[in-house]
Amino acid sequence: MASIVLSTLNSRYSHAALGLRYLRANLGALRDDSVIREFVVRTPAPVIVDALLAERPRIVGFGVYIWNVLQTAEVIRQLKAREPGIVVVIGGPEVSHEVETQEICRLADHVVTGWGDVTFARLATALLNGPRPLSRVHAGEQPPLEHLALPYGEYTDADLANRTVYVEASRGCPFKCEFCLSALDRTAWPFPLEPLLAELTHLYARGARHFKFVDRTFNLKVATSVRILEFFLGLIAARPDDPPFLHFELIPDHLPEALKAPIARFPAGTLQFEIGIQTFDVETQRRISRRQDNDAAEANVLWLRENTKAHLHVDLIAGLPGEGLASFAAGFDRLVALKPHEIQVGLLKRLRGAPIARHTAEFGMVYGTAPPYQVMQTGALDAGTVQRLVRFARYWDLVANSGRFANTLPLVLADAPFSRFLEFAGWLHDTCRQTHAIPAEQLYELTHRWLVGKGCDPRDATAVLAGDYLRSGARGRLAFGEVRVLTPALRGRRRLASRQSRHLAP
Repeated sequence: MASIVLSTLNSRYSHAALGLRYLRANLGALRDDSVIREFVVRTPAPVIVDALLAERPRIVGFGVYIWNVLQTAEVIRQLKAREPGIVVVIGGPEVSHEVETQEICRLADHVVTGWGDVTFARLATALLNGPRPLSRVHAGEQPPLEHLALPYGEYTDADLANRTVYVEASRGCPFKCEFCLSALDRTAWPFPLEPLLAELTHLYARGARHFKFVDRTFNLKVATSVRILEFFLGLIAARPDDPPFLHFELIPDHLPEALKAPIARFPAGTLQFEIGIQTFDVETQRRISRRQDNDAAEANVLWLRENTKAHLHVDLIAGLPGEGLASFAAGFDRLVALKPHEIQVGLLKRLRGAPIARHTAEFGMVYGTAPPYQVMQTGALDAGTVQRLVRFARYWDLVANSGRFANTLPLVLADAPFSRFLEFAGWLHDTCRQTHAIPAEQLYELTHRWLVGKGCDPRDATAVLAGDYLRSGARGRLAFGEVRVLTPALRGRRRLASRQSRHLAP
């Protein structure tokens, strides 16, 4: 039993909420009277409420994000109906702005906006010990990072064995890209490095092997980045048979030689970079306050692809204010030519509080009214075109990003990647009328039909698709070639290679 329950609804079990662990680590004398209870968004609200009430808490604090706000609101509604005396406190990016307009904020007793690390502890102390706070909304205090207790001891052994470990070497961002809430930050603030490395050492010794750095600008301060990379290279050298897997977000146009050297030393399967290109269009970049040297960004992505074994995940955003289909297509084709392992095509979302909202009237921006507030149409993209891009993004993820069609993809894209795949996506949707729950075999067979219809030699299409199917680890029968795939290594079980492994395979 605990007086304080810290909770959130993660998008999947493999995620572990770093924010909750910061809250608990910084509760001071109340820490031992608190517990963390995490759920996934698909869990029914009554099940979550039962689990929370089993702790007999006096306070329940929820982390609220764009992906869980609707489900969390329903949990709070049912929780308050059953136990009105429980005090509900909410915080997180989704409730840090536009507080007065949100139902979930009306359901909660208190709202913490912005940084909650020390503000929640102060609020919880007042709620439990008095005097009772009069305000409902509490602006988060931003303390010096060296004053925060680090949260990594809050990861359990089960977390380390089964979930991604989220860590951060810095908070904030100096850039002002208007689609991002980090545009509201004044700058980026680094955590003291030696205590962080000591925590990483302890996590590794406890068995952590999957580290995801959530820094918005990991390579902003190169000396710090190099130290962290060298730290992990030391771990790999000591245990080459059991290396960690690392994920970092890189600024695309900032990759000096001092940083290239350690990156090039990482073995395959240990390093992933998320690189936000977002748009190559100079006028769009200016409009949304994004500073980016496109030539340098292009050269850096190409260098990483040709000189390192890092897995490259590069982001583009469709639907930015004023950017039309031709401009987005040109940027997509430019990025395809650099051959990153994955291109994440995202539709613009109007995050609460993000400065992108200032362009709504001038550029005809229409957003969905429910999370994730995705763009529905713009002055440069009508609603039908936006829907075509939504389907493009979904099928691109299934076919290109999955790694299951690595040798087939060049046939699909030919010499006009965007226009060819847009046509392919439209044909797929017209043919199967769905973008989810498509069996692997059906997707291979549909791709074969489309390629042959576009003039590809049926024998070539059959050979390349059957090869990709076999390499993916799937088994079954493909109708276009009566191909039965069952390798001895599978031993009768369906065992799919990881997404990154499929990209790295020949």
